[in-house]
Amino acid sequence: MGPFGAGLAATGEVCGNVVGALAAFGLMFSRSREEERESPLMWSYSQRFLQRFREEIGGGSILCRDLIGVDWQDKAQAKDFHVSEKYRECLRITGETAKIVGGMIEQHLLSQRA
Repeated sequence: MGPFGAGLAATGEVCGNVVGALAAFGLMFSRSREEERESPLMWSYSQRFLQRFREEIGGGSILCRDLIGVDWQDKAQAKDFHVSEKYRECLRITGETAKIVGGMIEQHLLSQRA
């Protein structure tokens, strides 16, 4: 999971939290055998998550560089990140992402009981 950090391999691209969330939905809803079709739930939960992340966390974006404001190719910025408010913001984003994903999974599991 390390390469998810800093926007996928320190490129500032898609936030690793987003990738992790989509991986979780894939594990939950994806086909278990090659000959099966993908569950429509995988797509709907993934799309709903992306929308919520953009609206509730990302200010319209899913890119690490937009969310944290670090140029990961600049060694000084990358080093300073770990002792700055940007690091705490990244931790907050991780927590908020976990809340959204956990809530969505809990909602799905509760709907299965009904």
